[in-house]
Amino acid sequence: MLDIPKEYRVALPAWIDDELADVPAVIPGRDDRMRLVHRLADRNWREGNGGPFAALVAERDTGRIVSAGVNVVLASGVSSAHAEVVALSLAQTAAGGWDLGGDGMPAHELVVNWRPCVQCYGATLWSGVRGLVVAGEGPELEQITTFDEGPLGADWAEQFQARGIEVTGDVLRDEALAVFRAYRKAVDADGTVVYNARAGAA
Repeated sequence: MLDIPKEYRVALPAWIDDELADVPAVIPGRDDRMRLVHRLADRNWREGNGGPFAALVAERDTGRIVSAGVNVVLASGVSSAHAEVVALSLAQTAAGGWDLGGDGMPAHELVVNWRPCVQCYGATLWSGVRGLVVAGEGPELEQITTFDEGPLGADWAEQFQARGIEVTGDVLRDEALAVFRAYRKAVDADGTVVYNARAGAA
């Protein structure tokens, strides 16, 4: 009989409870939601769980926080365990289904500290969220961190909009870049792992 793995586990790190202890259940303002994302992203890489990335799923109109996610690639050993995938998966678990835009549900939005990579782009597209809020887009993330975000098309935002997903950009962009620069400084100083597989090499 072929003996293969039959499940895998991706979980938020233990420090999340401490970090969220003072966070209210409802955060009405997008800037405040993004501030929390930056805070989680900065702690995440310092704790060694993965890259400097975090995400929230919130009810768009009320600001109720549904889930949080951080990048746990290093902690889990699973390359798909990006912050957006974790946050969306936990939100879907809480909602009891794969479609966060289903009938009778409030509109949900994903808040993340940069434009999604190619994997998280697809995950967001198919999740059912009605909004995507990003701190920024452009080459700065890859230039600073040396991560390979993949070949995302120039019309990425338009493709979201065409599918009923509102994109809001440049929310606390400078704060996102500050987190990335702190991460890069650590990479240069002590060899913090940047997990790129082969970074596009054959």
